[in-house]
Amino acid sequence: MGAPQKKIKVLLSKVGFDGHDRGVKIIAIILRDAGMEAIYLGKHQMPESIIAAAVQEDVDVIGISYHAGQHLNYTPQIVKMMKRSKLSNVLLVAGGVIPREDIPKLKDMGISEVFPPGTPASQIVNYIKGKVQPPKQ
Repeated sequence: MGAPQKKIKVLLSKVGFDGHDRGVKIIAIILRDAGMEAIYLGKHQMPESIIAAAVQEDVDVIGISYHAGQHLNYTPQIVKMMKRSKLSNVLLVAGGVIPREDIPKLKDMGISEVFPPGTPASQIVNYIKGKVQPPKQ
């Protein structure tokens, strides 16, 4: 019998002046119910605090929730800081209210997948589980 596997660890956060966080809180519960460890940083985070927490918590996934139209400003900063902090192996996903025409731009910037409102919970869970192998303990 092999050693038990650690849970996939996901860091979730709002960024900038965005204060609408009901959706990301629901996602945190969904991910926990799916067997992952979900850490929610809260509202009004800046890229520096998100990356510092990702390094400190040794996460497998960073999930950014956007609502206030700041996705094109903050995403390049987050991606740059991830590279600088040697987090290129961490999956970066986004969700929230993002215009459909901006989704390809976000993917070009380094977001792996974007989950707009109404995305089935199972799709989010399956995407993360399909992209991230749980770390061995």
